[in-house]
Amino acid sequence: MPNCGEFSDDKPKEECGVFGIFGHPKAAELTYLGLRALQHRGQESAGIVASDRTTFHHHCGMGLVTVVFDEETLSKLKGNIAVGHNRYSTSGDSNLENAQPLICQYKRGPLAIAHNGNLVNAPRIRSDLEDAGSIFRGTSDTEVIAHLLARSQQTYLEDRILDALKEVRGAYSILFMGKSLLIAARDPHGFRPLWLGRLGDAYVLASETCAFDVIEAKAIREIAPGELIIITSTDREPESFHFHPALPHLSQCIFEYIYLARPDSVIFGELVNRPRREFGRQLARESPADADIVIPVPDSATLAALGYSEESGIPFEMGLYRNSFVGRSFMNPSKEMRELMVKVKLNPLPDVLEGKRVIVVDDSIMRGPTSRKFVKLIRQGGATEVHIRIASPPNKFPCFYGVDTPTRKELIASSHTIEEIRKYIRADSLGYLTIEGMLKCMKSPKDFCTACFDGNYPVEFSGQPTTQLPLNF
Repeated sequence: MPNCGEFSDDKPKEECGVFGIFGHPKAAELTYLGLRALQHRGQESAGIVASDRTTFHHHCGMGLVTVVFDEETLSKLKGNIAVGHNRYSTSGDSNLENAQPLICQYKRGPLAIAHNGNLVNAPRIRSDLEDAGSIFRGTSDTEVIAHLLARSQQTYLEDRILDALKEVRGAYSILFMGKSLLIAARDPHGFRPLWLGRLGDAYVLASETCAFDVIEAKAIREIAPGELIIITSTDREPESFHFHPALPHLSQCIFEYIYLARPDSVIFGELVNRPRREFGRQLARESPADADIVIPVPDSATLAALGYSEESGIPFEMGLYRNSFVGRSFMNPSKEMRELMVKVKLNPLPDVLEGKRVIVVDDSIMRGPTSRKFVKLIRQGGATEVHIRIASPPNKFPCFYGVDTPTRKELIASSHTIEEIRKYIRADSLGYLTIEGMLKCMKSPKDFCTACFDGNYPVEFSGQPTTQLPLNF
Protein backbone atom coordinates (compact mmCIF):
# COMPACT_ATOMS: atom_id res chain seq x y z
CA MET A 1 0.00 0.00 0.00
CA PRO A 2 1.22 3.54 -0.57
CA ASN A 3 2.79 5.08 2.48
CA CYS A 4 0.41 7.49 4.13
CA GLY A 5 2.78 8.54 6.83
CA GLU A 6 1.31 8.68 10.32
CA PHE A 7 -1.80 6.82 9.19
CA SER A 8 0.14 3.95 7.64
CA ASP A 9 2.08 3.48 10.86
CA ASP A 10 -1.06 1.98 12.41
CA LYS A 11 -1.54 -0.55 9.60
CA PRO A 12 -0.20 -4.11 9.51
CA LYS A 13 3.03 -4.24 7.53
CA GLU A 14 3.74 -6.99 5.03
CA GLU A 15 6.95 -8.87 5.69
CA CYS A 16 8.74 -8.84 2.30
CA GLY A 17 8.50 -9.24 -1.42
CA VAL A 18 10.70 -11.59 -3.45
CA PHE A 19 11.49 -11.72 -7.16
CA GLY A 20 13.74 -13.99 -9.20
CA ILE A 21 14.55 -14.55 -12.85
CA PHE A 22 16.57 -17.24 -14.66
CA GLY A 23 17.92 -17.05 -18.19
CA HIS A 24 17.42 -13.44 -19.28
CA PRO A 25 20.22 -11.07 -20.42
CA LYS A 26 18.59 -8.16 -18.57
CA ALA A 27 18.00 -10.08 -15.35
CA ALA A 28 18.93 -7.25 -12.97
CA GLU A 29 16.90 -4.60 -14.80
CA LEU A 30 13.81 -6.83 -14.85
CA THR A 31 14.30 -7.65 -11.17
CA TYR A 32 14.38 -3.91 -10.47
CA LEU A 33 11.03 -3.48 -12.22
CA GLY A 34 9.60 -6.49 -10.40
CA LEU A 35 10.66 -5.06 -7.05
CA ARG A 36 9.04 -1.74 -7.89
CA ALA A 37 5.78 -3.58 -8.54
CA LEU A 38 6.20 -5.29 -5.14
CA GLN A 39 7.18 -2.13 -3.27
CA HIS A 40 4.01 -2.31 -1.15
CA ARG A 41 5.37 -5.47 0.48
CA GLY A 42 8.35 -3.73 2.05
CA GLN A 43 9.83 -0.24 2.09
CA GLU A 44 12.76 -0.46 4.53
CA SER A 45 15.41 -1.96 2.27
CA ALA A 46 15.89 -3.39 -1.20
CA GLY A 47 18.53 -5.57 -2.77
CA ILE A 48 19.45 -7.44 -5.96
CA VAL A 49 22.03 -10.17 -6.51
CA ALA A 50 22.89 -11.19 -10.09
CA SER A 51 25.00 -14.10 -11.28
CA ASP A 52 26.99 -14.38 -14.51
CA ARG A 53 27.46 -18.08 -13.63
CA THR A 54 30.96 -17.48 -12.25
CA THR A 55 30.58 -14.47 -9.95
CA PHE A 56 27.88 -12.79 -7.86
CA HIS A 57 27.24 -9.06 -8.36
CA HIS A 58 25.36 -7.49 -5.50
CA HIS A 59 23.86 -4.21 -4.37
CA CYS A 60 21.46 -3.42 -1.55
CA GLY A 61 20.55 -0.41 0.56
CA MET A 62 18.08 1.10 2.95
CA GLY A 63 14.98 2.75 1.49
CA LEU A 64 12.71 2.40 -1.51
CA VAL A 65 13.77 0.62 -4.70
CA THR A 66 14.08 3.90 -6.61
CA VAL A 67 16.37 5.26 -3.89
CA VAL A 68 18.61 2.19 -3.66
CA PHE A 69 19.09 1.65 -7.42
CA ASP A 70 19.94 3.88 -10.34
CA GLU A 71 21.06 3.23 -13.91
CA GLU A 72 24.73 3.10 -12.99
CA THR A 73 24.16 0.65 -10.13
CA LEU A 74 22.03 -1.66 -12.26
CA SER A 75 24.62 -1.67 -15.06
CA LYS A 76 27.11 -3.29 -12.67
CA LEU A 77 24.80 -6.21 -11.84
CA LYS A 78 25.94 -8.50 -14.64
CA GLY A 79 24.40 -11.88 -15.39
CA ASN A 80 21.31 -13.66 -16.65
CA ILE A 81 20.18 -14.93 -13.24
CA ALA A 82 19.05 -12.62 -10.44
CA VAL A 83 17.08 -12.50 -7.20
CA GLY A 84 15.67 -9.41 -5.54
CA HIS A 85 14.06 -8.53 -2.24
CA ASN A 86 12.03 -5.75 -0.63
CA ARG A 87 12.11 -5.85 3.15
CA TYR A 88 9.94 -4.74 6.01
CA SER A 89 11.43 -6.05 9.24
CA THR A 90 9.20 -8.47 11.12
CA SER A 91 12.12 -10.51 12.43
CA GLY A 92 15.40 -8.76 13.08
CA ASP A 93 16.34 -5.11 13.26
CA SER A 94 15.86 -2.60 10.46
CA ASN A 95 19.46 -2.13 9.32
CA LEU A 96 21.73 -2.90 6.39
CA GLU A 97 23.06 -6.09 7.99
CA ASN A 98 19.58 -7.60 7.71
CA ALA A 99 18.88 -6.35 4.19
CA GLN A 100 18.33 -9.13 1.66
CA PRO A 101 19.05 -11.05 -0.47
CA LEU A 102 21.37 -12.57 2.09
CA ILE A 103 24.68 -13.72 0.56
CA CYS A 104 26.66 -16.48 2.19
CA GLN A 105 29.45 -18.89 1.30
CA TYR A 106 29.11 -22.61 1.80
CA LYS A 107 31.22 -25.59 0.80
CA ARG A 108 30.26 -25.52 -2.87
CA GLY A 109 30.27 -21.77 -3.47
CA PRO A 110 28.22 -18.59 -2.99
CA LEU A 111 24.51 -18.60 -2.26
CA ALA A 112 21.92 -15.81 -2.21
CA ILE A 113 18.69 -16.15 -0.19
CA ALA A 114 15.53 -14.02 -0.41
CA HIS A 115 12.90 -14.88 2.20
CA ASN A 116 9.28 -13.80 2.59
CA GLY A 117 7.74 -14.88 5.90
CA ASN A 118 8.69 -15.51 9.51
CA LEU A 119 10.04 -18.61 11.26
CA VAL A 120 8.50 -19.19 14.68
CA ASN A 121 11.27 -21.52 15.90
CA ALA A 122 14.19 -19.41 14.65
CA PRO A 123 15.18 -18.09 18.12
CA ARG A 124 15.56 -21.62 19.51
CA ILE A 125 17.52 -22.85 16.48
CA ARG A 126 19.73 -19.78 16.55
CA SER A 127 20.50 -20.32 20.24
CA ASP A 128 21.41 -23.97 19.58
CA LEU A 129 23.63 -22.98 16.64
CA GLU A 130 25.41 -20.30 18.66
CA ASP A 131 26.00 -22.80 21.46
CA ALA A 132 27.60 -25.05 18.84
CA GLY A 133 29.92 -22.26 17.67
CA SER A 134 28.02 -20.54 14.86
CA ILE A 135 28.54 -16.79 14.46
CA PHE A 136 25.72 -14.66 13.07
CA ARG A 137 26.28 -11.33 11.35
CA GLY A 138 22.70 -10.03 11.73
CA THR A 139 19.45 -10.72 13.57
CA SER A 140 17.24 -11.91 10.69
CA ASP A 141 15.65 -15.35 10.94
CA THR A 142 16.68 -15.95 7.31
CA GLU A 143 20.27 -16.32 8.48
CA VAL A 144 19.20 -19.36 10.52
CA ILE A 145 18.30 -21.13 7.26
CA ALA A 146 21.74 -20.29 5.82
CA HIS A 147 23.50 -21.83 8.84
CA LEU A 148 21.34 -24.97 8.74
CA LEU A 149 22.07 -25.36 5.04
CA ALA A 150 25.82 -24.94 5.59
CA ARG A 151 25.85 -27.59 8.33
CA SER A 152 24.08 -30.18 6.19
CA GLN A 153 26.20 -33.16 5.10
CA GLN A 154 24.38 -33.48 1.78
CA THR A 155 26.31 -33.02 -1.46
CA TYR A 156 23.84 -31.18 -3.66
CA LEU A 157 22.43 -27.75 -2.85
CA GLU A 158 18.80 -28.83 -3.19
CA ASP A 159 19.36 -31.61 -0.65
CA ARG A 160 21.02 -29.19 1.76
CA ILE A 161 18.04 -26.87 1.38
CA LEU A 162 15.63 -29.70 2.08
CA ASP A 163 17.59 -30.58 5.22
CA ALA A 164 17.32 -26.97 6.40
CA LEU A 165 13.61 -26.63 5.61
CA LYS A 166 12.83 -29.79 7.59
CA GLU A 167 14.16 -28.02 10.71
CA VAL A 168 12.27 -24.73 10.47
CA ARG A 169 8.64 -23.98 11.33
CA GLY A 170 6.47 -21.12 10.22
CA ALA A 171 6.04 -19.12 7.04
CA TYR A 172 8.43 -19.02 4.11
CA SER A 173 8.16 -18.35 0.44
CA ILE A 174 11.84 -18.37 -0.32
CA LEU A 175 14.30 -18.15 -3.22
CA PHE A 176 17.85 -19.56 -3.33
CA MET A 177 20.29 -18.61 -6.08
CA GLY A 178 23.54 -20.43 -6.80
CA LYS A 179 25.98 -19.45 -9.51
CA SER A 180 24.02 -21.33 -12.17
CA LEU A 181 20.65 -22.30 -10.68
CA LEU A 182 17.57 -20.86 -9.04
CA ILE A 183 15.52 -22.71 -6.40
CA ALA A 184 12.16 -21.77 -4.89
CA ALA A 185 10.25 -23.28 -1.97
CA ARG A 186 7.02 -22.60 -0.11
CA ASP A 187 6.13 -23.74 3.40
CA PRO A 188 3.64 -26.64 3.79
CA HIS A 189 0.94 -24.39 5.24
CA GLY A 190 1.07 -21.98 2.30
CA PHE A 191 1.07 -18.84 4.46
CA ARG A 192 2.63 -16.57 1.85
CA PRO A 193 2.08 -16.48 -1.93
CA LEU A 194 4.73 -17.42 -4.51
CA TRP A 195 4.29 -17.66 -8.27
CA LEU A 196 6.14 -19.16 -11.23
CA GLY A 197 6.00 -17.43 -14.61
CA ARG A 198 7.67 -17.27 -18.00
CA LEU A 199 9.08 -14.39 -20.03
CA GLY A 200 10.11 -15.68 -23.44
CA ASP A 201 12.58 -18.46 -22.65
CA ALA A 202 13.29 -17.14 -19.14
CA TYR A 203 11.63 -18.34 -15.92
CA VAL A 204 10.37 -15.81 -13.40
CA LEU A 205 9.38 -16.12 -9.72
CA ALA A 206 7.54 -13.51 -7.65
CA SER A 207 5.45 -13.00 -4.54
CA GLU A 208 2.55 -11.61 -6.58
CA THR A 209 1.50 -11.73 -10.22
CA CYS A 210 1.48 -7.92 -10.46
CA ALA A 211 5.28 -8.22 -10.77
CA PHE A 212 4.79 -10.39 -13.87
CA ASP A 213 2.41 -7.88 -15.42
CA VAL A 214 4.90 -5.02 -15.27
CA ILE A 215 7.54 -6.99 -17.25
CA GLU A 216 4.90 -8.66 -19.48
CA ALA A 217 5.66 -12.15 -18.23
CA LYS A 218 3.05 -14.91 -18.33
CA ALA A 219 1.95 -16.48 -15.05
CA ILE A 220 2.20 -20.28 -15.12
CA ARG A 221 1.11 -21.41 -11.66
CA GLU A 222 1.55 -20.90 -7.95
CA ILE A 223 4.28 -22.86 -6.22
CA ALA A 224 2.37 -25.43 -4.17
CA PRO A 225 2.61 -25.49 -0.38
CA GLY A 226 5.39 -27.91 0.58
CA GLU A 227 6.91 -27.78 -2.92
CA LEU A 228 10.49 -27.08 -3.96
CA ILE A 229 11.34 -26.36 -7.59
CA ILE A 230 14.79 -26.25 -9.20
CA ILE A 231 15.56 -24.25 -12.34
CA THR A 232 18.82 -25.10 -14.08
CA SER A 233 17.93 -24.55 -17.74
CA THR A 234 15.53 -22.58 -19.91
CA ASP A 235 15.23 -25.60 -22.23
CA ARG A 236 13.26 -27.78 -19.84
CA GLU A 237 10.65 -27.39 -17.16
CA PRO A 238 11.77 -26.88 -13.56
CA GLU A 239 12.23 -30.00 -11.45
CA SER A 240 9.64 -30.28 -8.71
CA PHE A 241 9.79 -32.00 -5.30
CA HIS A 242 7.10 -32.16 -2.66
CA PHE A 243 9.07 -32.28 0.59
CA HIS A 244 6.06 -32.40 2.92
CA PRO A 245 2.84 -34.44 2.77
CA ALA A 246 -0.22 -32.41 1.82
CA LEU A 247 -2.05 -31.02 4.86
CA PRO A 248 -5.85 -31.45 5.23
CA HIS A 249 -6.22 -27.66 5.19
CA LEU A 250 -3.87 -24.82 4.33
CA SER A 251 -3.22 -21.69 6.41
CA GLN A 252 -3.08 -18.98 3.76
CA CYS A 253 -2.94 -15.49 5.23
CA ILE A 254 -6.40 -13.90 5.03
CA PHE A 255 -4.84 -10.45 5.52
CA GLU A 256 -3.27 -10.73 2.09
CA TYR A 257 -6.82 -10.32 0.76
CA ILE A 258 -7.92 -7.77 3.36
CA TYR A 259 -5.05 -5.32 2.97
CA LEU A 260 -1.57 -6.57 2.08
CA ALA A 261 -1.60 -7.73 -1.56
CA ARG A 262 -2.25 -5.50 -4.54
CA PRO A 263 -5.84 -5.78 -5.85
CA ASP A 264 -4.56 -6.52 -9.37
CA SER A 265 -2.61 -9.58 -8.19
CA VAL A 266 -3.68 -13.19 -8.32
CA ILE A 267 -2.72 -14.96 -5.10
CA PHE A 268 -3.95 -18.21 -3.58
CA GLY A 269 -5.69 -18.91 -6.87
CA GLU A 270 -7.84 -15.77 -7.06
CA LEU A 271 -7.63 -12.12 -8.10
CA VAL A 272 -7.53 -10.03 -4.91
CA ASN A 273 -10.09 -7.55 -6.26
CA ARG A 274 -13.11 -9.89 -5.89
CA PRO A 275 -12.91 -10.93 -2.22
CA ARG A 276 -11.78 -7.46 -1.14
CA ARG A 277 -14.90 -5.94 -2.68
CA GLU A 278 -17.04 -8.81 -1.37
CA PHE A 279 -15.85 -8.07 2.18
CA GLY A 280 -17.53 -4.67 1.79
CA ARG A 281 -20.74 -6.19 0.49
CA GLN A 282 -20.90 -8.66 3.36
CA LEU A 283 -20.15 -5.87 5.83
CA ALA A 284 -23.13 -3.92 4.48
CA ARG A 285 -25.36 -6.96 5.06
CA GLU A 286 -24.09 -7.52 8.59
CA SER A 287 -23.68 -3.93 9.74
CA PRO A 288 -25.99 -1.50 7.92
CA ALA A 289 -26.37 2.16 8.85
CA ASP A 290 -28.68 5.01 7.87
CA ALA A 291 -26.44 7.41 5.99
CA ASP A 292 -26.18 9.65 2.96
CA ILE A 293 -22.79 8.60 1.57
CA VAL A 294 -20.14 5.89 1.85
CA ILE A 295 -16.49 6.97 1.78
CA PRO A 296 -13.30 4.92 2.00
CA VAL A 297 -10.14 5.47 3.96
CA PRO A 298 -7.87 5.90 0.93
CA ASP A 299 -6.46 3.88 -0.61
CA SER A 300 -6.51 0.55 1.16
CA ALA A 301 -10.27 0.44 1.81
CA THR A 302 -11.52 1.78 -1.51
CA LEU A 303 -12.63 -1.59 -2.91
CA ALA A 304 -14.38 -2.60 0.33
CA ALA A 305 -16.17 0.77 0.38
CA LEU A 306 -17.29 0.23 -3.22
CA GLY A 307 -18.69 -3.15 -2.21
CA TYR A 308 -20.48 -1.62 0.77
CA SER A 309 -21.99 1.06 -1.47
CA GLU A 310 -23.10 -1.45 -4.10
CA GLU A 311 -24.81 -3.69 -1.54
CA SER A 312 -26.42 -0.90 0.51
CA GLY A 313 -27.41 1.36 -2.37
CA ILE A 314 -25.86 4.33 -0.56
CA PRO A 315 -23.81 6.52 -2.94
CA PHE A 316 -20.02 6.12 -2.95
CA GLU A 317 -17.93 9.28 -2.62
CA MET A 318 -14.31 10.21 -2.02
CA GLY A 319 -14.54 12.34 1.11
CA LEU A 320 -10.86 12.41 2.04
CA TYR A 321 -8.01 13.62 -0.14
CA ARG A 322 -4.74 11.76 0.37
CA ASN A 323 -1.49 13.55 -0.44
CA SER A 324 0.47 10.89 -2.35
CA PHE A 325 3.75 12.74 -2.01
CA VAL A 326 4.06 12.78 1.77
CA GLY A 327 6.05 10.02 3.42
CA ARG A 328 6.70 9.34 7.07
CA SER A 329 7.64 12.20 9.32
CA PHE A 330 10.87 11.90 11.28
CA MET A 331 10.09 14.94 13.37
CA ASN A 332 9.21 14.72 17.04
CA PRO A 333 6.58 17.45 16.95
CA SER A 334 4.46 19.01 19.63
CA LYS A 335 0.82 18.00 19.99
CA GLU A 336 -0.24 21.12 18.06
CA MET A 337 2.14 20.30 15.20
CA ARG A 338 0.96 16.68 15.09
CA GLU A 339 -2.61 17.88 14.63
CA LEU A 340 -1.54 20.07 11.71
CA MET A 341 0.60 17.32 10.14
CA VAL A 342 -2.45 15.06 9.97
CA LYS A 343 -4.01 17.41 7.44
CA VAL A 344 -0.84 17.48 5.35
CA LYS A 345 -1.39 13.77 4.70
CA LEU A 346 -5.18 13.49 4.62
CA ASN A 347 -7.64 16.32 4.24
CA PRO A 348 -11.47 16.25 4.25
CA LEU A 349 -13.48 17.51 1.29
CA PRO A 350 -16.20 19.78 2.75
CA ASP A 351 -18.28 19.91 -0.42
CA VAL A 352 -18.67 16.11 -0.13
CA LEU A 353 -19.08 15.86 3.65
CA GLU A 354 -20.98 19.03 4.63
CA GLY A 355 -24.29 18.19 6.32
CA LYS A 356 -23.99 14.46 5.49
CA ARG A 357 -24.37 11.31 7.53
CA VAL A 358 -21.23 9.45 6.55
CA ILE A 359 -20.25 5.78 6.56
CA VAL A 360 -16.46 5.47 6.61
CA VAL A 361 -15.11 2.08 5.50
CA ASP A 362 -11.64 1.03 6.63
CA ASP A 363 -9.85 -2.31 6.37
CA SER A 364 -8.78 -2.66 10.03
CA ILE A 365 -8.27 -1.01 13.40
CA MET A 366 -5.08 -1.87 15.23
CA ARG A 367 -4.32 0.51 18.10
CA GLY A 368 -7.21 2.97 17.71
CA PRO A 369 -5.72 6.50 17.66
CA THR A 370 -5.66 6.61 13.85
CA SER A 371 -9.38 5.85 13.62
CA ARG A 372 -10.04 8.54 16.20
CA LYS A 373 -8.19 11.04 13.99
CA PHE A 374 -10.24 9.99 10.96
CA VAL A 375 -13.47 10.63 12.84
CA LYS A 376 -12.25 14.07 13.92
CA LEU A 377 -11.17 14.95 10.37
CA ILE A 378 -14.50 13.95 8.89
CA ARG A 379 -16.44 15.93 11.48
CA GLN A 380 -14.23 18.93 10.70
CA GLY A 381 -15.26 18.47 7.07
CA GLY A 382 -18.88 19.06 8.08
CA ALA A 383 -20.29 15.56 8.56
CA THR A 384 -23.23 15.43 10.97
CA GLU A 385 -22.76 11.72 11.75
CA VAL A 386 -19.75 9.42 11.35
CA HIS A 387 -20.35 5.66 11.22
CA ILE A 388 -17.17 3.57 11.09
CA ARG A 389 -17.34 0.19 9.34
CA ILE A 390 -14.35 -2.18 9.32
CA ALA A 391 -14.06 -4.72 6.47
CA SER A 392 -12.42 -7.34 8.71
CA PRO A 393 -13.06 -8.78 12.18
CA PRO A 394 -11.53 -7.19 15.31
CA ASN A 395 -7.75 -7.74 15.42
CA LYS A 396 -7.21 -9.34 18.83
CA PHE A 397 -3.96 -11.28 18.35
CA PRO A 398 -0.56 -10.50 16.77
CA CYS A 399 0.74 -12.35 13.73
CA PHE A 400 3.77 -14.62 14.09
CA TYR A 401 3.96 -15.66 10.45
CA GLY A 402 5.43 -12.64 8.71
CA VAL A 403 3.07 -9.70 9.14
CA ASP A 404 4.20 -6.96 11.47
CA THR A 405 1.19 -6.28 13.69
CA PRO A 406 1.22 -4.58 17.09
CA THR A 407 1.70 -6.74 20.18
CA ARG A 408 -1.39 -8.02 21.88
CA LYS A 409 -1.14 -5.40 24.63
CA GLU A 410 -1.29 -2.71 21.90
CA LEU A 411 -4.21 -4.20 19.93
CA ILE A 412 -7.24 -2.30 21.14
CA ALA A 413 -9.72 -5.10 20.37
CA SER A 414 -7.79 -7.59 22.50
CA SER A 415 -9.07 -6.08 25.73
CA HIS A 416 -11.95 -3.76 24.85
CA THR A 417 -15.47 -4.27 23.56
CA ILE A 418 -16.72 -2.82 20.31
CA GLU A 419 -18.76 -0.30 22.28
CA GLU A 420 -15.69 0.78 24.26
CA ILE A 421 -13.75 1.19 21.03
CA ARG A 422 -16.60 3.21 19.53
CA LYS A 423 -16.54 5.59 22.47
CA TYR A 424 -12.78 5.92 22.25
CA ILE A 425 -12.72 6.80 18.54
CA ARG A 426 -15.81 9.01 19.07
CA ALA A 427 -17.86 7.56 16.23
CA ASP A 428 -21.65 7.51 16.16
CA SER A 429 -21.52 3.78 15.49
CA LEU A 430 -18.91 1.10 14.85
CA GLY A 431 -19.31 -2.20 13.07
CA TYR A 432 -16.88 -4.96 12.12
CA LEU A 433 -17.14 -7.79 9.62
CA THR A 434 -17.59 -11.08 11.46
CA ILE A 435 -15.15 -13.96 11.06
CA GLU A 436 -17.98 -16.09 9.66
CA GLY A 437 -18.94 -13.35 7.21
CA MET A 438 -15.35 -12.87 6.11
CA LEU A 439 -14.82 -16.57 5.43
CA LYS A 440 -18.16 -16.73 3.62
CA CYS A 441 -16.58 -14.46 1.00
CA MET A 442 -13.80 -16.97 0.27
CA LYS A 443 -13.96 -19.87 -2.16
CA SER A 444 -12.06 -22.22 0.19
CA PRO A 445 -12.77 -20.86 3.69
CA LYS A 446 -11.05 -23.72 5.53
CA ASP A 447 -7.73 -22.92 3.83
CA PHE A 448 -7.11 -19.57 5.55
CA CYS A 449 -5.31 -18.58 8.74
CA THR A 450 -7.48 -16.40 10.98
CA ALA A 451 -5.17 -16.39 14.01
CA CYS A 452 -5.03 -12.59 14.19
CA PHE A 453 -8.78 -12.62 14.84
CA ASP A 454 -9.40 -15.77 16.88
CA GLY A 455 -5.99 -16.78 18.27
CA ASN A 456 -6.09 -20.21 16.62
CA TYR A 457 -2.47 -20.42 15.52
CA PRO A 458 -1.84 -23.25 13.04
CA VAL A 459 1.86 -23.55 13.98
CA GLU A 460 2.88 -23.54 17.64
CA PHE A 461 4.97 -20.70 19.02
CA SER A 462 6.16 -19.36 22.38
CA GLY A 463 3.85 -17.34 24.65
CA GLN A 464 2.68 -13.78 24.10
CA PRO A 465 1.95 -10.78 26.39
CA THR A 466 -1.62 -10.12 27.47
CA THR A 467 -1.29 -6.70 29.13
CA GLN A 468 -4.35 -4.52 28.61
CA LEU A 469 -3.98 -1.30 26.67
CA PRO A 470 -5.36 1.69 28.65
CA LEU A 471 -7.70 4.04 26.85
CA ASN A 472 -7.90 7.77 27.47
CA PHE A 473 -11.47 8.73 26.72
